[in-house]
Amino acid sequence: MDSLITAGARRLAAGDPLGALKLVALRNDAAGLALRGIAMAQLGEYGRARELLRSATRAFSPREAVPRARCIVAEAEIALVSRDLSWTAKALGAACKTLEAHGDHANAAHARYLEARRLLLVGKLDDAERALTKVSTSVPLALRIAHEII
Repeated sequence: MDSLITAGARRLAAGDPLGALKLVALRNDAAGLALRGIAMAQLGEYGRARELLRSATRAFSPREAVPRARCIVAEAEIALVSRDLSWTAKALGAACKTLEAHGDHANAAHARYLEARRLLLVGKLDDAERALTKVSTSVPLALRIAHEII
């Protein structure tokens, strides 16, 4: 990862999507597209964010399974926030397995929470409860809080 992407990711984590966009606005590589997509989502531009994340997913090579999976999780979160429940849980499940296999347990847990939230929205309470039992308890505080809320 280059320094601009790293700096942009830090700005996104700090809640500064405009600062992140200033760093990668003209980049069209996979990492730049993904970062721009997440920044646009933070700004509430969900349609453009989904387009950018889909482009990023296609731009990452098959050897870059973790970044591709992270893009799928981000796109699923945008769909959920937009109340677009037509997105496929199958892709999210595959992304979750990829993240777990590569040791990215925090993002895998986030993917499971997204699936549980989707199940709640469609009224499948028992399935949502089962999905939550698959989430590790050794996740960051923010995800533990989300677990309790769900």
